[in-house]
Amino acid sequence: MWPFPKKKSDASTTSGTLFFSNTLSGKKEAFIPIKPGFATMYSCGPTVYSRAHIGNMRAYVFADLVARTLRSSGYHLRHVINITDVGHLTGDSKGDPSIGEDKMEKSAHEQGLRASDIANRYTDLFIEDIKLLNLDTAHILFPRATEYINEQIKMVQELEKKGYTYRTHDGIYYDTSKFADYGKLGGLSDAELKAGDAASLEERINVAAHHRIAENKEKRNPADFALWKFSPPGARRQQEWSSPWGLGFPGWHIECSAMIRALLGTEIDIHTGGIDHIAIHHNNEIAQSEGVFEHPFVRYWMHVAFLNIGGEKVSKSLKNDFYVSDVTERGMHPLALRYFFLQAHYRSPLSFSWDAIAASNEALHRLWKLSAAIHLSAKGVSVSTPAENKMLMLLQDDVGTPQALAYLWEVLRDDEFTAKEKLGVLKVAEPILGLSLMNPPEQARQLTLKELPEDLQSVAAAREKARLSRDFEKADTLREKLATRGYRVEDSPEGPIFTMLPNSAGK
Repeated sequence: MWPFPKKKSDASTTSGTLFFSNTLSGKKEAFIPIKPGFATMYSCGPTVYSRAHIGNMRAYVFADLVARTLRSSGYHLRHVINITDVGHLTGDSKGDPSIGEDKMEKSAHEQGLRASDIANRYTDLFIEDIKLLNLDTAHILFPRATEYINEQIKMVQELEKKGYTYRTHDGIYYDTSKFADYGKLGGLSDAELKAGDAASLEERINVAAHHRIAENKEKRNPADFALWKFSPPGARRQQEWSSPWGLGFPGWHIECSAMIRALLGTEIDIHTGGIDHIAIHHNNEIAQSEGVFEHPFVRYWMHVAFLNIGGEKVSKSLKNDFYVSDVTERGMHPLALRYFFLQAHYRSPLSFSWDAIAASNEALHRLWKLSAAIHLSAKGVSVSTPAENKMLMLLQDDVGTPQALAYLWEVLRDDEFTAKEKLGVLKVAEPILGLSLMNPPEQARQLTLKELPEDLQSVAAAREKARLSRDFEKADTLREKLATRGYRVEDSPEGPIFTMLPNSAGK
């Protein structure tokens, strides 16, 4: 098991009370960890058959915000984000998640590569993307499902011994009728579970469902799911392992239960994911883990709402997916996407548009410029005020990023606060918000006329002369010339202020 740091557990080292919305209870609850002063958290990670899109990224930024809030509140945290590199099936045309092609095998076949090469490629891209969004990757463990095959087999064997499983022609299945609490996450009713209707299950969590689950005559109950799949007769898979039931590969759901057990223990504090995981994947995790452990599996289930485009969730299957690289290719800073996510509470659906990202990019650069000016005025020295406690309390209240951002702007613009007091608030906000407020990018630094390239100094001087003589057409032309070279100019009572444009090194 991944150990905590060797430090005395002391609940008094934590700062303030955290409140999280718990999907299991349907209520906002005070956070009380299993072990005082310490916390464990698992976040459902990517299936690395293709690149993670910005809809996926909302879930990972959310998980990072929870982790940062815990650490800023004084908790030692073990955080795991899994890498699914086998066993996640496509489902058939009617949406049955227990049949179909393995997404990794399918992608490898289509691209003429080995599944391991596909996994390595998209895992690397995933790590690159989340680093661009300033996830605290140094404190996250990223285990791969293929590294824990033995642990998954062992768990299926334990379920088998306890009478939770049965065999069909294509694998070992979990009998959900044997688990009395199946469907307790999200409050799914017996009628919904017996109907086997994906739409009725997912309507409870406002997820658009397009197909009914196909009838499988060998499945005892519509909600039953595969724990271990047999390799198809006469076919050779790239990823298959020997097991007590023959050659095969794990089901998608068992991977998370096995990795959590191996790395974090049999009971953890927090499990995060998207709302689309509630009805099936996370209820299945509960059934597997509690079936084996015979005690509660997760204390706090936290789920993030969808990122939508045109009223539909961002999805590869809907072909409306964009990527972090699309943000930077449009000349915007990748943290503009993080800022955009922070403007809405994680439990609220968020509508994406390029205009909204551009507005977030502009707001973020204004915030950086303001932060840079405060750093300069305060000379790096901060002074504590009650505003710091209010900022932390807003973030400790169910990760209240919209309220925290609004309050941050309020403080930074308020002349009643000194630069040193504002810097103190920045020091509290930045470790959670993760917007590089304590170290704004070079583009946020204000430049003097003499710091511009020599040939542009004359352009800027000519523009200022034209502006003062009210020749605004010429001033605008010269402003655009400066912009094409990577510099923004803004007028102030003290004279023109120059900054580098986003994604520009200055030319």
